[in-house]
Parts: sequence; C-alpha cells; structure tokens
Amino acid sequence: MSASNSVKSARKSLAWLLAIVVGLAGLIAVGSLSDQNASFTPKLALDLQGGTQVILSPLVLDGEAVTPEQLDQAVSIIRQRVDASGVSESQVITQGDRNIIVSIPGVPDENTLALIKASAKLEFRAVLVTSTGAPSSSVDQPETAVEGETTDGEATAEETAPEEVAPNVPTATPTDPSDLNWVSLDLQKQFDALDCASSFREPGQVDDPTIPLITCDVTGTQKFILGPVEVEGANISDASNGTVQSSTGASTNTWAVNLDFNETGSQAFADVTQRLFPLSAPRNQFAITLDGYVITAPATQAVITGGSAQITGNFDRDSSKVLADQLKYGSLPIGFEVESQENISASLGSEQLTNGLIAGLIGLVLVVIYSAFQYRGLAIVTIGSLIVAAILVYLFIAVLSWRQGYRLSLAGVAGLIVAIGITVDSFIVYFERVRDEIREGRTLEVAVENAWTRAIRTILASDGVSFTAALTLFLLTVGNVRGFAFTLGLTTIIDLIVVLMFTHPLLRLLARTRFFSSGHPWSGFDSKALEASGYVGRGKFRVSDSLASGKVEKASKEAEKRQSIAERKAEAAIAAAKKTGEK
Repeated sequence: MSASNSVKSARKSLAWLLAIVVGLAGLIAVGSLSDQNASFTPKLALDLQGGTQVILSPLVLDGEAVTPEQLDQAVSIIRQRVDASGVSESQVITQGDRNIIVSIPGVPDENTLALIKASAKLEFRAVLVTSTGAPSSSVDQPETAVEGETTDGEATAEETAPEEVAPNVPTATPTDPSDLNWVSLDLQKQFDALDCASSFREPGQVDDPTIPLITCDVTGTQKFILGPVEVEGANISDASNGTVQSSTGASTNTWAVNLDFNETGSQAFADVTQRLFPLSAPRNQFAITLDGYVITAPATQAVITGGSAQITGNFDRDSSKVLADQLKYGSLPIGFEVESQENISASLGSEQLTNGLIAGLIGLVLVVIYSAFQYRGLAIVTIGSLIVAAILVYLFIAVLSWRQGYRLSLAGVAGLIVAIGITVDSFIVYFERVRDEIREGRTLEVAVENAWTRAIRTILASDGVSFTAALTLFLLTVGNVRGFAFTLGLTTIIDLIVVLMFTHPLLRLLARTRFFSSGHPWSGFDSKALEASGYVGRGKFRVSDSLASGKVEKASKEAEKRQSIAERKAEAAIAAAKKTGEK
C-alpha cells in the first residue's frame, strides 16, 4: 500500500470512529431532550442503588403441598417475565421451602409489577355465556388475514344481543366443554348477580379446572361463564407480537399476537378449534384467563391444526406486546399472592462502587507507567487507545441503560476492570510485532504494515477466546455473574473496534513523523536499543563474536531466559545427541 493510500485509510478509520462516538452521544442527547428517559448517567443495579422487593407466597388447594420442583419452575418463569420487561440485574430467589423473593433495581413500572403479581395459571376455557355477543378479537391461521372482524371495540345493538342461554335446569349431562348443559340454575343466578365493578375474587384464588368459571375480563366491562380448562398455559412454547401479513406477504398496519404451542398444546388446541369453529357467537369463542380474569376471548375463524395461531383485534404495538408477554410468561405451576412489597436499600452502595472505580484507576495508572517504561513514546498510543475505549464503553452502557434497561452492577464494574488487561494485551502484541520487523532492518512504515498483518490474527484469536468465555457465562448463569459476563463481552468487542479504528490508524500516522521514524531513543523504536539484548525477534537471538566475554555471557543468559519450554527441550535433545555421537 502506498504512503498516500495508507494515510487516507488511517484518516478514514479515525473519521468513522469519531462518527460512532458523536452518533452515540447525539442519540443520548436527543433522547434526553425529548423526555425519553435517556441519560448520560448509566443506571445502577440492585447492589449499588437499591430497589423494590416483592415477596410471593404460594396458594394451593386444601391438602396440596408445594414441591421444590414447582418453586424452581416458578422462579424460572418469573425471572423470564422480569427480563422480558427490560429490567436487568434483578434477583429472583426462593425463601425457605415456600416463598419467592423478587428484587428489582430502582422503581419498576406498573407493567413489570403486574407481570410479577399475576402469578396464577394461564388457562384456555371455552366461552359458554357472555354479557356481549361480539368479541373484539379473532383467532385464525397466522398466514391469513381475518375477514369481517370487529376492530374498533364497538358493536351494534344487534351484534351485542347475547345468545339464548341454556335452560335453567340442565336437561342432560354435558358432553363437551362447550355444552350449555354446564349452565345450571345456580350458575345462571351467580352470573346474573355478578358485578364486575366490585371485588368478586380473592387475591391469588385457585380455581377448579374441571368445572365452569364465572368471571370478568381484566377491564371489568364484560362477564363470562366459561367451560372447564382445555389447554394449559404451559403448553404455549412461544408468543410474540407483530403486524399481520397480507396474502402477498406484505406487512399491514394491523397488530396481532402470534401463538405457538408445543406438541401437547397443538393437539389440544386443534380439538378445541375444530369444535368451536362451527358454533355461533359467543360459543365460538375461547377465553384465555390469567389469575382468573379473562385477558382476551377471541372468536375462532378457522380450524387450527398446525400448532400456530394469530390473534387479531383492536391492538396497537403496546397492547399486543403486553398480551404476548402475558401469554409467553403467564403460566406458573402454582398460584401466588403478594405477601409484601417494600423498598430496599443498596446492599453495597456508592462506597463500594467508588472503591471499585479506584481499583480500576490504579490499574490504569500502572498500565500507563509500564507503557512509558517499556515503550517510551508509544505510551501516547496506549493512553489514547484506553481513553477511546473508555468513552465507547461508557456511551454504549448509557445507551443500553436507556434502550434495553441495562443496569451496571459491581460485578459489571469488575468485568470492566478485567477488560483493561485484555485491551492492553492487544497493544502489546501489535507493538512487539512492529519491533520484530524493525530488528530485521525494515523501516518503521514498512514495519507497521507488516506487523499489522501478523498481529491482527493473534488479536482476533485472543479476543475470540475472551468473547466465547463471556458468552458462555452469560448464557449459563443468572444474576450478577451475567452482569460480569456482559461487560466482559462488550469490552472485548470494543477492544477490536479500538484496535482496528484507532490504534492501527494512529500508529500508521505516527510512523510518518520524524520523531518515530528516525528511531529516536525515546520513541520506543530505537533499533540500537532493541538489538542490545541480543533478541532479534521471531524467537531468535543474536550473540555477536565482537562482544566482550562479559557481554556475550549476559546476552546468552538473556537469550536463555526468553526461550520457550519447547526450545529448551530441543536444545537439550541436540546436546544429548552430540554427546552420544562423541562417545
């Protein structure tokens, strides 16, 4: 590469790096000015800031006991709920053999608290009777659009006329969950007397899945008589929100909730939709209940046998996301009630954060001192690279705190401190490769280009190992360990960005300055000083015959100290072979 192209490439890389820094800072500034909860100050985790603690106690039917397996499953699901809400560094643990403690940093929003408190089983029940006859949502195959559905949440008087209910006294034993013979005289009286505006359920109430349920929707505007449970929420393998696709595959402006069932759920749901599809409203509807309240009751628009369904209706982005989260994380093996909710103080506090930052600063100072001693003028490259890396890490964490709910814990701070060593290691590899090229008699500009080709492979391999370790920790652990893994992985990626877009371009430009290219004693590239030890690079040593005997011995000792174990074994084998030959 010509000198002019080298300079242009270096300046281009530095310009792109500046654009990234300005872009991240500008993004936070715009978010802060537009009142989007953005801030240049990263959010802190539970151990540094404190937060909210919710204690859940289980509710089971008389005579039943809570098993450790049920508690473990409940902890896993609640943790998924909290993580899905965008809150990081939370803690979900068991207390004794019954309670679950959920600790969330800062002040959680109402949606997060609702996901934690809505802890009863998610269930699918057929609709027998409802106070209105027109559902505001429909369920169909996910690849087709729903025709003629009610999307505005309103219906005409003719549409809302309830279907004729079952006689006051059932004439026969119910044959399926949609059979109106479930509606007894007593059940009908309870339904008529139900007032959704009043409190009619106990907190965490456990319902018998084998009998009908009288309840209301979560808005308190519609009441239902529902048949026995047919599909468990545990049979949902995934749920997500998105826009409806047209028959040509184009995205529309209609938001929907997509459901995927496991093998058991797919068969059960197919049986339900096959029975409901031919029925008239409201018996063609199935209700999905959470904590005993109906969160949605879509009408069946098709027989769904593929294990995937799409619920459409009067949704927008936010409401479809809330419903998708409820469906995905709504099923718990047992019901819970909120025993207490209180604010908690930071377990470690600002003092420990300050101590951690001081430890990092001490590490940085030692790195700078070592760089100045070992690499002289090159220390400015090391210092500059560390400053750029620190700015990028800070801005990325601030953006993630704003957009993804990331919170910095003391374990995360530890990951940042460890990353200093990873970053400096990349510089040392590059600098030593350049020195090797200079020892072989090349000019600094040529040495920088040749050394980069060799050094980048080593840097990529080293950072690849670090990132793999961080990713493994992040995937296999929870809590604070994930915070450590996250910051370690983030800083490893930023290390590559800094080396590629700052360290190498800056060294390219410095190689063209007189101070560095002339091999000034304080430049770090003094060829005489580099040859003084006898090391010539690439694992080779030079011991000149012109040296005085004392210097020869000193150089030999230096060469011996720099040898690897394999080189020492090879020399020992050669010496042994020579002795054998002499004999």
